[in-house]
Amino acid sequence: MFKKILIANRGEIALRIIHACKEMGIRTVAAHSTADADSLPVKMADQAVCIGPGEASKSYLSVPALISAAEVTSCDAVHPGYGFLSENAGFAEVCGECNITFIGPSPESIRLMGNKSVARETAVKAGVPVVPGSDGPIESEETAKEAAGRIEYPVILKASAGGGGRGMRIVHEEAELMDSLKLVQAEAGAAFGDKAIYMEKFVANPRHIEVQVLGDKHGNIVHLFERDCSIQRRHQKIIEEAPSVALDQALREKMTSAALTLAHHIKYYSAGTFEFLLDSKGKFYFMEMNTRVQVEHPVTEMITDVDIIKEQIKVAYGMPLGFSQKDVSIFGHSIECRVNAEDPEKFVPSTGTITELHLPGGPGVRIDTAVYQGYKIPQYYDSMIGKVVVHAHTRVEAIHRMRRALGEFHISGIRTTLPLLLKIMHSEEFEKGEVSTRFIEDFLSRNAAQPTAG
Repeated sequence: MFKKILIANRGEIALRIIHACKEMGIRTVAAHSTADADSLPVKMADQAVCIGPGEASKSYLSVPALISAAEVTSCDAVHPGYGFLSENAGFAEVCGECNITFIGPSPESIRLMGNKSVARETAVKAGVPVVPGSDGPIESEETAKEAAGRIEYPVILKASAGGGGRGMRIVHEEAELMDSLKLVQAEAGAAFGDKAIYMEKFVANPRHIEVQVLGDKHGNIVHLFERDCSIQRRHQKIIEEAPSVALDQALREKMTSAALTLAHHIKYYSAGTFEFLLDSKGKFYFMEMNTRVQVEHPVTEMITDVDIIKEQIKVAYGMPLGFSQKDVSIFGHSIECRVNAEDPEKFVPSTGTITELHLPGGPGVRIDTAVYQGYKIPQYYDSMIGKVVVHAHTRVEAIHRMRRALGEFHISGIRTTLPLLLKIMHSEEFEKGEVSTRFIEDFLSRNAAQPTAG
């Protein structure tokens, strides 16, 4: 097994990886920016190396800095977590060239599925259903008009190299098309260094369902069932749960089978997630694949008792999966709420020092966070400061458990989205499982007259 792993990330996912490594007897090195010098991952890792200033472009996104940190500390592997360089094929290749194992899929898989238009073409070749869309990237105004006319409005423009909800815009009519095209190209270029975009039919009010897979380097691939990630704002997920109440056994088998078909088609190994849109008629369409561990991986771990991070590490070392598909089953129900350091009314970041903190506990409650009392929230990174995850025998019990956990979560010094999450947990729509990707917009509209405290 690996002797020492460099963690090329920060926050709760860095701490999550440290936990897994400690249980596996693997030493860890926390690569950190100056802004994270007092973070829990730095305190908990066996070693820590500063890789640059607070700006991610000069630290967590700096390949030379990370490789140097791994070499100077004699690390034989790097875990990229999620975000930052986790889906950067170039980084994975440089790791290999320096005899450092990249804990993730092959650079070829990252390239194949990281480009959204190429991933779509690959899914079509594998026989997996996709949303009607453009034949490859949109390269001109004429191409855009032709594709939109064939697909029919409304359509959605997406950055080919995109992710995290950036580089996307819905177009309802031709009069909006050209301006939207320029805006998405500009955003794609600024965010991802690639202006290429593609077009899809916009599916109104779908559910966002994703299938978790694990594959090894020996050709074995299993799925760990699905997660419902429909509750999101500006394409950023807020609440996730597993399994989805929208899937019966027949639909579950079809969707997981489609994910496995595509995974085998690209000879995938490591942890990966296939994302689908599910319409009101029960039809599903492949949307994209994330070739990394997901923020919401805990809900899958809770219902399957599979440690996804540990499996990633074992697979990267060359070990076969220690179980087959028949060994994996669904146990109970799990819900995850992402807690963001944001004003819950205006959704703007809230920075500052945490003056008081009480984390919930008790049966079936898991908290993934790297914050502590006295911790100062940096201004440079994503606003998520933690995840509250619950597990229970039934969905109803899980909802009641989440209400209790959110009610016990106390934090002062900054504003957070805790009050909004608690409101959603008490809503009739969520109780009934009546959710879609428009849930937040509709929920906020209905509750506009009731200010959110906190």
